[in-house]
Amino acid sequence: QVQLVESGGGLVRAGDSLRLACRVSGRASSIYKLAWFRQAPGKEREFVAGITWSRGIPDYADSVKGRSTISRDDAKNTGYLQMNSLKPEDTALYYCAAKKMLLGQYDYWGQGTQVTVSL
Repeated sequence: QVQLVESGGGLVRAGDSLRLACRVSGRASSIYKLAWFRQAPGKEREFVAGITWSRGIPDYADSVKGRSTISRDDAKNTGYLQMNSLKPEDTALYYCAAKKMLLGQYDYWGQGTQVTVSL
């Protein structure tokens, strides 16, 4: 089993930066990929960024590409999402998720951390 706990959300102004963290406990070695999703009020949950756990290969949604960096620290069993030049449309509940295999659904989810960007 794997448990995920997010932190780092908050209320910021447009143009500010935030770094979200996802602490992984349990069998971190079983993770193939760690990802961030977000869900804004009235909208579907969407993929933001992901990174393969062992090789550190990232991928990003177009909406955040160039403004965000996903990373992970094996020693700390923690994944990060650095978001810069935040926009009001980035306001959402951000979830960390992990999956054990390349294909298929994400197996584990955190509770989420709120990011609110004001003008």
